[in-house]
Amino acid sequence: RLIVDGDSNDYVGKGLSGAEIIVAPQGKTPINSHLSAIIGNTCLYGATKGTLLAAGRAGERFAVRNSGAVAVTEGCGTNGCEYMTGGTVVLLGAVGDNFGAGMTGGMAYVYDEHNVFDKAVNPDSVVWQRFEAAHYEQDCKALIERHARETGSAFSARLLSEWEHERGKFWQVVPKEMLSRLKHPLADAA
Repeated sequence: RLIVDGDSNDYVGKGLSGAEIIVAPQGKTPINSHLSAIIGNTCLYGATKGTLLAAGRAGERFAVRNSGAVAVTEGCGTNGCEYMTGGTVVLLGAVGDNFGAGMTGGMAYVYDEHNVFDKAVNPDSVVWQRFEAAHYEQDCKALIERHARETGSAFSARLLSEWEHERGKFWQVVPKEMLSRLKHPLADAA
């Protein structure tokens, strides 16, 4: 378990294979950590297992080629979850262009406060929808609860306290290749 009190640069969690990394701001700061990058580019590249929780935004190419790690950050730059083959990623803020390009496995949840995700996502390999199954909503919420607890993220805590209002601003992103292989259906039966 690695706890970073402050920020980190590029390649945090590259090849992560089972450890837990927590990155959070150091003490009180005038910087709005939710809107600021706390980890650099190409973080979680090629990860196979483990957890990354960051109380701030990630740079570009976040979780590229992730094949099994779990991560929660407060947004990312361009090419997020590119070529991802496994794992679960929660992004609690805006994402850059080309999100999910070449994604063939795993799942992502994206908080889209301003309803602009459709302009950033690459539609060639993924589908996206609002929560339609209690299983996936609870999966996302549990990861946000862990993020709030482990990083002290004020933004995560606020989302949780206003969950009934904020839950409708999340997108569940699923690779098209996984639609017939999901353990739980994307929508609860009527």
